[in-house]
Amino acid sequence: MILRTRISLAVCFFLFLAVFVHSQQPEGLITQGDEIFNSMGDMEAAKQALTKYEEAEKLLENKYDALWRISRVMYYIGYFTEKKKEKKKIFQDAVLYANKAVILEPEKPDGHYWQGVNNGKYGETRGVFKSLSLVKPIKAAMNKVIELDRNYEEGGADRVLGRVYYKLPGIAGGSNDKSLEHLLKSKELGPEDALTRVYLAETYLDMKEVEKAREELEYVLAMEDDPCWVTMVNECKNLAREILKDKKFRK
Repeated sequence: MILRTRISLAVCFFLFLAVFVHSQQPEGLITQGDEIFNSMGDMEAAKQALTKYEEAEKLLENKYDALWRISRVMYYIGYFTEKKKEKKKIFQDAVLYANKAVILEPEKPDGHYWQGVNNGKYGETRGVFKSLSLVKPIKAAMNKVIELDRNYEEGGADRVLGRVYYKLPGIAGGSNDKSLEHLLKSKELGPEDALTRVYLAETYLDMKEVEKAREELEYVLAMEDDPCWVTMVNECKNLAREILKDKKFRK
């Protein structure tokens, strides 16, 4: 009986050791980071995911899988950071990580996508006219994603391009028609993406398609609440409520 107990304890110890060693390997660290990322609902959780990815990046021979994930989680950290100076730095750094990912694996969509997204958010923090030089690389990144995998991030590339064409002034290449084209494609690929519908509503409103805009916003408000930042449903509901205050909806 004593011998069996000792053997059982030894087996448990080695099983524990195997799990612990795996968790300290780069693949294990990325898995842990993904588990945190997929349910994160606050800044602390996002920073924990970032730490896991950074630890993995130091250990990986091919750092691609860590680099694009670092850029991705930094987007969310930057999005929910309040101080403008801090936001700019976070998005700048996120672009650098994505750039490194693109160099390592130019025929995979992840690096291109998060490179373009973070460039876009960096540009927003600076202002449209100060960031016109970023439009070309953002478009190039998103067109590459469309070429590689148009379904990536539920039509994410079309969502970004739709927003770019909406935000740009006409003299710089802005176009509501192009914005609408891309956002409708994004909606087709990801019909339950709340952010696509908010963007689509704003484009419709700018085109004086008030009822179509209202329909998109009401769809967002009817969606099930989800505190996870990755889906951003609750954040999009707040945006939808603000847009519905526009006087155009009262006419």
